Amino acid sequence: MASSRISGFYNASIPERHARLALSQLEIQTLTRDGLTLELADRLIENVVGIYGLPFGIATNFHINGREYFIPMVIEEPSVVAGASHAAKLARDTGGFTASADAPVMIGQIQLLDIKNLDAAREKILGARAEILTLANSTAKTIVELGGGAREIEVRLFRDSRVGAMLVLHLLFDVRDAMGANAINTACETLAPFIAELTGGNVNLRILSNLADKRLARAACRISRAELGEEVVSGIIAAQALAEIDPYRAATHNKGIMNGIDAVALATAQDWRGIEAGAHAYAARGGQYRALTNWERDSNGDLIGSLELPLAVGIVGGTVAAHPVAQIALKLLNVQSAQELASVMAAVGLAQNLGALRALASEGIQAGHMELHARQIAIAAGAAGAQIDRIAEKLVEEKNVRLSRAKELVTQSVTRDA
Repeated sequence: MASSRISGFYNASIPERHARLALSQLEIQTLTRDGLTLELADRLIENVVGIYGLPFGIATNFHINGREYFIPMVIEEPSVVAGASHAAKLARDTGGFTASADAPVMIGQIQLLDIKNLDAAREKILGARAEILTLANSTAKTIVELGGGAREIEVRLFRDSRVGAMLVLHLLFDVRDAMGANAINTACETLAPFIAELTGGNVNLRILSNLADKRLARAACRISRAELGEEVVSGIIAAQALAEIDPYRAATHNKGIMNGIDAVALATAQDWRGIEAGAHAYAARGGQYRALTNWERDSNGDLIGSLELPLAVGIVGGTVAAHPVAQIALKLLNVQSAQELASVMAAVGLAQNLGALRALASEGIQAGHMELHARQIAIAAGAAGAQIDRIAEKLVEEKNVRLSRAKELVTQSVTRDA
């Protein structure tokens, strides 16, 4: 694959960017015409009345596990793609990112109520383990043929003042290269009558859990102290310390991580809401909401970063297979498995966090962000074409990135041109 270190990609025209990515004419047409037809949209969800477009960008410089990656990102927020690309360049200079992901094991839950004896019900379920796994596997023969399928069961016991005793069966199911929601839900619904008869309880919920903590992805990198400067390294570590003890800071810290991960998830048609839910639940697993990353110094004084979170993603089935832009995004990524996609997304999340923390610890988050945000303000004020950049530059120059000022400049420009 070509190097993702493309000098001047930001300043290139859109056709030049297409050429550097070696996109076909059909792919270019798909990307530049919203990618999704109204007819196809009407078959993907209900009550369709239109299509909502978002910018599709490419983060560059990513070197992960010795491989080059162009990172497709769909997001409306300025500075995210630029921040990820810059952070990836910093990591690239010291070897890039290392990343990995666990086997794609999802968790399905079956909730049983009205259990007279929780311990006895638990023993009956565990005693029928082999039969349960066989029945679960019968619902997903293709996945089983590919090496996946039911791996294990777990039983959890609860008591609640509102509903009394509860037993929750966890089905651990390897879904291979799928995200796995449909496979898990089908297996749980198939198992439910058998489990109810086995225990004498009444089945309530039978659905996957979005806390996919058997399916973790992780990434790590090292950034040279000489590249960042001692003051910035110290500032990043101080920010990390606050995010570990203060949920108010941790929420914003983790939002920065998800800026990167969600953008890739949107580009590749993943269930980004499920990813978000799982990530934030994992951040609170110890009883307090904390940062998902860790930043510290090594013995040389360099900055060492790591990230771990659940990432339930897929490269086959569902909207991934149906959406033409998602297919282009996956082609650009050139990932061969769901595990590889999860690994790449973890690296992007770590890079995005690094980019935000570096900005916060140096010039402040607004310096670069507002420069890009000024374009949005200019557009909102009615600017068009080359006028957008002229007015955005003026807003930044004046340090007055406000809609009211942008409208004044648009009016002045129209009057002058007339």
